[in-house]
Amino acid sequence: MRVAVVGASGNVGTALLRAFAADPTITSVVGLARRPPAPEVVAARTLPAPYDAASWLRCDIAAPGPDDRAIELLARAMAGADAVVHAAWAVVPSHNRAAQRRTNVLGARRVVAAALRAGVPQLVVASSVGAYSPSPDDTPRPERWPTGGVRGSAHSADKVAVERLLDETEERHPELTIARMRSALVVQRVAGRQLTRTVLGPLLPARGLTELRVLPWPAGLRVQAVHADDLAAAYREVIVRRQRGPFNVAADDVLHAGDVAAIVAGGRHRDLPFALVRAAVSGAWHARVLPVSPGWLDLAAGVPVLDCARARELLGWRPRRTSAEAVAELVAGIAAGCGTSSPPLRPRRGVHPDAG
Repeated sequence: MRVAVVGASGNVGTALLRAFAADPTITSVVGLARRPPAPEVVAARTLPAPYDAASWLRCDIAAPGPDDRAIELLARAMAGADAVVHAAWAVVPSHNRAAQRRTNVLGARRVVAAALRAGVPQLVVASSVGAYSPSPDDTPRPERWPTGGVRGSAHSADKVAVERLLDETEERHPELTIARMRSALVVQRVAGRQLTRTVLGPLLPARGLTELRVLPWPAGLRVQAVHADDLAAAYREVIVRRQRGPFNVAADDVLHAGDVAAIVAGGRHRDLPFALVRAAVSGAWHARVLPVSPGWLDLAAGVPVLDCARARELLGWRPRRTSAEAVAELVAGIAAGCGTSSPPLRPRRGVHPDAG
C-alpha cells in the first residue's frame, strides 16, 4: 500500500512513520510538510529513522494564493496513494487566530479537495476529543456523542469546523472512504521540547518539572491521554482494514490531580479554584509570556472521557501504555528537552536528537 501523510514531520506524523516503517503492508510513504527534513539531508539520503521511511515534499497547506495551486500540488503528491492521512494542525501562533484557522480549516479543505482530485480511495483525518460537546460527568462517551465543541476554545472550534467539512464531503462524495481519529491528548517522549515551546513557554520550569514540591491543580480537571505509538497503531488498522467513520482513541485510565502529582511532585498537590487558574493563564497569555490561551483550560475541563469500544471491536486495537505511563514518558521528555531531527520536534540546544 502507498500512503501519503500530510503533516508527516510533526508529533503524530513521526509516530505514523515509525509504525509504517515497521509494517510490510505499507510499501511506500510520501511525507508532506511545511517544515520537512532539510533538503540537503534528503538529497544525500542520510535521513535518520523514522524519517527515512518516506519520500518528502515541502508543502504548506495554508500557503497564500489561489486554492487551486495548493490543491494541484497536493493532488500530484497524492497520486497513486491508497490512503491519505491528514495530520497537519496549528496550535501556535495562538495570538493570530486568522493564521491558525487558515492552517486548520482552509488547509483541511485543500487536503480534502486534493484527495478527491487525485482519486484517493481513503482519507484518514486527525480529529480530536476537542470536537466533542462538553460532558457533565466522567461517564465514557462513544462516538455518537455530539460534536458541538467547547465554547471558548479555538482548537475546539476548528476541530468542529473540520468535522462539518467531512460531513459535507461524505454526503457529496460517498465514493471516498473517510475515517476520523478522535484522540485524547497525544504524547510521547520526543515531543518534550515541542510541548515546552508551544505550551509551557519560557517561564515554567521544564527542567525542574519532575522536582516540583507541590503540584498546583485546577480543581475538577482530569486528563485522558494516548501514547503517539498507540494512536499510530490505530491509524494503521484503519488504513489496512479500509474502515470509515469516527474512532475514539485513548488509554483507559483517566488521571486526576493525585495521579499527575504522583508523576511530577511525589504525590503532593493543591487544588486551586478553576476560575483563579484560568484568570492567571489568561493574564499570562495576554502578556505573551504563555503560548497557549485560556481556551485550552476550558477545553480540558469540558471534554468527555472517551469510550474506545468501537476501535476495539472494529480494529482489534488495544493501547499498550496507560495514560499515566504515557504522561510520565512525556514529562521525562520535557525535563530532558527531548526531540528528533525533524524541524517541528527539534530538541533543546545541546540535546542529541532521538528517534523515539
